[in-house]
Amino acid sequence: MDIIGYLLDFIQFQYRQICWLLLFICKYIPLKQWAFDDSNSPKYQKFKIDELPRIGFRQDEWDWHLLIPYFEFKYNKKIRPISRRKDCDLPDNCKCPACNAPKPYLYRNNGKGGQIKCKVCDTNFTPQDNRFSRQYILRCPHCGHSLVHKKDRKHFVIHKCVNPKCPYYLHNLKKVDKEHLQKPYGKNEYKLHYIYREFTLDFFSMDLNSLPKNASSLKFSKFDSHVMSLCLTLHINLELSLRKTSQALKDLYNIRISHQQIANYCKTAAICVKPFVDNYDYQAGDIFTADETYIKIRGIKTYIWFIMDAAKRSIIGYQVSDNRGVGPCILAMRMAFRHFKELPKEFRFIADGYSAYPLAAQQFFREFGDRFKFSITQVIGLTNDNAVSKEFRPFKQMIERLNRTYKSSYRKTNGFDNIDGANYDLALWVAYYNFLRPHKHKNYNVLNKVEMLEGADNMPGKWQLLIFLGQQTILNLQKQTTT
Repeated sequence: MDIIGYLLDFIQFQYRQICWLLLFICKYIPLKQWAFDDSNSPKYQKFKIDELPRIGFRQDEWDWHLLIPYFEFKYNKKIRPISRRKDCDLPDNCKCPACNAPKPYLYRNNGKGGQIKCKVCDTNFTPQDNRFSRQYILRCPHCGHSLVHKKDRKHFVIHKCVNPKCPYYLHNLKKVDKEHLQKPYGKNEYKLHYIYREFTLDFFSMDLNSLPKNASSLKFSKFDSHVMSLCLTLHINLELSLRKTSQALKDLYNIRISHQQIANYCKTAAICVKPFVDNYDYQAGDIFTADETYIKIRGIKTYIWFIMDAAKRSIIGYQVSDNRGVGPCILAMRMAFRHFKELPKEFRFIADGYSAYPLAAQQFFREFGDRFKFSITQVIGLTNDNAVSKEFRPFKQMIERLNRTYKSSYRKTNGFDNIDGANYDLALWVAYYNFLRPHKHKNYNVLNKVEMLEGADNMPGKWQLLIFLGQQTILNLQKQTTT
């Protein structure tokens, strides 16, 4: 037996095994720093939210009365008023914003361009756009340069770092394909510079307990509360349209009621039930999942925001909005965090790759500090291309199933006539989903058991008790506001 040939064959066998193991590890067991880093591609930068900027406060103003003798003593430089060759067209009340020097020490630096220069402190300024009027300056956290006001949006202002030597910009520039760099304006396809959005509207001061207007009373002239609860059962529980609900009441109970009257009943019930649903303590866990879907109002897209407790499957935050901005996302998060004084230590918020969620999380940290500091776990795409998507895909599918469940009840409406109708319908549906609907994963029991509702024998009776609980919640909220 040739021992050398045997050893060579064995070494080649070991080499093939090692190559196979390395391929297996690289394909299915990625390193930790790669597994949870989805920013390797520069295209994902559009979904990233940059950290908060550094805030620099403006220095104290100089005094021209002190600067003139100081320059003369320190540098032997005498500063005299400007000797003009022609009449000065500056207004008499024009003063330097830095040292408060009067008109005799000011002159136009670029002719009719509008820039004025101070001879005392050597400051350039423009009366119409005075940078010294700002109380603070936003600076890039990576290079320290002041941010430039770029764009005005509906609820925020975009500030951008335009420093070409910023390390954040240079780091992102290395990721861009060389083919795109050679194209004219190819870099504009990527988000390379540091960007900060300064909100002009305070979404944290908005009242979440405000009730809709134009509600009808519960004084019945022709029908009673039982007919109203029958309308809610057929329309919300059985997902019948308003006209089919009217037809079902006529065929089953010989009750002749118009579809408009049923809509009025639903509107009044939603106003009564919504405070109880929103203020109920769901005892939420430490994993939330969120998503947004769209509906149609007069043929125009309108968005529904859902936040669900992953453990109990309860809807703890929801919002209807005419835009897909960060404002409705913050309001839905405020509703979900209503009963939290601080977030749990292992709290996790799971959403898709939409940038509104990280931006809302940044605003919570800016408003409340470390008590509400959390990051967004983003499940991007439809396939498990990375370890994050593979691990948290079930939570994303959970909220997607919720969207489909709501869409099945929404489909009968063929769209809403106004956003108030969408709000009323959503409030009733969330109340039904959280307190009245049997769920398979709960052995066909409700998600949240309320002792008073357990005493009702049928669904119309449960709707009447739910309206009663909502009225009690409204009275308690009114007492809290008066005291």
